[in-house]
Amino acid sequence: MARSGVARSRRSLTRQGWTASLFVVGSTCFLLGPLPGFVDLVGTRVDALVFFVGSLFFTSAATLEWTLTRATSRRAPELWSSGVQLAGTVFFNVSTFRALSTTWGDADYDDVVWRPDAFGSVCFLVSGLLAYAVVAGRLLALPPATTDGTMAALNLLGCLAFGAAALGSYVVAGSDTAVRVGVANAGTSLGALAFLAAAVLLLRDDLTRAG
Repeated sequence: MARSGVARSRRSLTRQGWTASLFVVGSTCFLLGPLPGFVDLVGTRVDALVFFVGSLFFTSAATLEWTLTRATSRRAPELWSSGVQLAGTVFFNVSTFRALSTTWGDADYDDVVWRPDAFGSVCFLVSGLLAYAVVAGRLLALPPATTDGTMAALNLLGCLAFGAAALGSYVVAGSDTAVRVGVANAGTSLGALAFLAAAVLLLRDDLTRAG
């Protein structure tokens, strides 16, 4: 959810605001989904549906961001970041949809659920690294003390946490799945919280500029 560095019109601000709003909803779904209390309240089926719905909001937001970046930026890293992020959300669409009917105990879980989830996490990580490098100037530099710098850092943190969650959700026969579930849930919640904070900052910034 990187923001283009070029000047934007009022129309672009509105589209950016919608992008941020969609990311807020998607992040909230992924934040609630792993919480044990939420699962106990709604059941595993509804919980899986919440993840799937959240992934659709992610894809809608990423699509808007990609079209906006193409319209306002000619910098290759920004274009690649938004495009790879969009691809990642599509992988999450696949994994969360298949998780509606495939549980951890199924023998084909790794193939039909984990694999696209892992691909999505890799795409998010690549996108987050590119976006961070654009804002910070280079990958190993500290981000600037600006809203853009904070959003880039939060976005990268979210991508790293989602990557950890993907590693934790890999199921190996005879392994301690309870530990893996804990890692996967913690990583997903942390990543979603970071994405949510970045999206709220972007939405607040756009509302301020539009006003």
